[in-house]
Amino acid sequence: MTKTFKTPTRRAFLAGATAAFATPAILKSSRAYAATPTLKVGHVSPRTGPLAGFAEADDFVLKGIEAALSSGLENNGKSWNVEIISKDSQSNPNRAAEVAADLILRDEVDIIVAASTPDTVNPVADQAEINEVPCITTDCPWQPYFFGRNGVPGEGFASTYHFFWGLEDVIGAFLDMWGQSGVAKKVGGLFPNDADGNAWGHPELGLPTPLAAAGYDLIDPGRFQPLSDDFSNYIAAFKEAGCEIVTGNMIAPDFATFWSQAAQQGFNPKIVTIGKALLFPSVIESLGDRGDGLSSEVWWSPNHPFASSLTGASAKDLATGYTTASGRAWTQPIGFKHALFEVVADVVKRAEDLEDPEAITAAIAGTSLNTIVGPVDWSKGPINNVTKTPLVAGQWQKTGDSFELEVVANSAAPEIALTSDLKLLS
Repeated sequence: MTKTFKTPTRRAFLAGATAAFATPAILKSSRAYAATPTLKVGHVSPRTGPLAGFAEADDFVLKGIEAALSSGLENNGKSWNVEIISKDSQSNPNRAAEVAADLILRDEVDIIVAASTPDTVNPVADQAEINEVPCITTDCPWQPYFFGRNGVPGEGFASTYHFFWGLEDVIGAFLDMWGQSGVAKKVGGLFPNDADGNAWGHPELGLPTPLAAAGYDLIDPGRFQPLSDDFSNYIAAFKEAGCEIVTGNMIAPDFATFWSQAAQQGFNPKIVTIGKALLFPSVIESLGDRGDGLSSEVWWSPNHPFASSLTGASAKDLATGYTTASGRAWTQPIGFKHALFEVVADVVKRAEDLEDPEAITAAIAGTSLNTIVGPVDWSKGPINNVTKTPLVAGQWQKTGDSFELEVVANSAAPEIALTSDLKLLS
């Protein structure tokens, strides 16, 4: 007879070591027998650092979620309190891994969630996978999430699940938008030497192959280091090639540097479509008139025709609520941060045994839920542990003294209405 021995995780070892010193009375007890047991949810987000824009609305979202869960959630006829413990990754992958480990090993969370680029999502998911803790993540294209963690198609991961769109979707949205412009199909590529940049610029998995198939010539001068202070070589290469479009993925400070130097060096593309950097109204406003007409992907907006499964609020309700509470414009991560906890609440209600991490993970895998960002259903792929949400393309257009992110291309998700036509940069 063959026996299979499972290597204990560090979390399991610590839990076992603690139990070894427990009294018999404690050993017989379980929180499941408490009058109202508590399920702990860890949350990791970049509250500070260059990615802080992604977490700008965290306090608002968490306050709303805590209010929605204040009466607890029912599981198998018993009410459970839900405690959310949120920690700052400081926009640093090492710090993200460190606080995730703290949440797992010290706070002993039952589920861990994270959002906002591979720099946060990947290290948190890795810690959860190592320690066999159920994990749900979002706000990162699925390729840098899956392949950036050395995922193997057909095998995937045991404890970690992700919902968002993929590079194929953002490429399709960009091509949909550019195709209506009539400009030359010469594209300058700006890809940093980080998880996102290397994924977006990857020869097969990123932009180069599909852009070539669509007849576009991508000029890629190579990777730059994040927080670079000189884009002269890139600008010179784009000018020499006659690029009328610039695209890529970068943090806001890098784009501000590039865009300023482009003006100084007389480079005036007709379309600039950048992922990550151009998502936030505060960034666009900081660019003044040179923010007018810049474009990016649109994952969520007040015009998305979805509602929260937890509160019943529409996308417009949630966005308006944030603006009323903060005095600031809505941002795209609001919807996905809210949706993370929609999925958590749904999983808590459906899990066969909230004392068993494997039962929680099984409930995550079995999710089929309409959320404020669209359907979340891991049975629909496109790959193990990943499911996709809809994506369209948008452009920042100035009306009076304010900028609005208008949806200008929606072929892949016609349920999300167009709100304006694309205009070329002046």
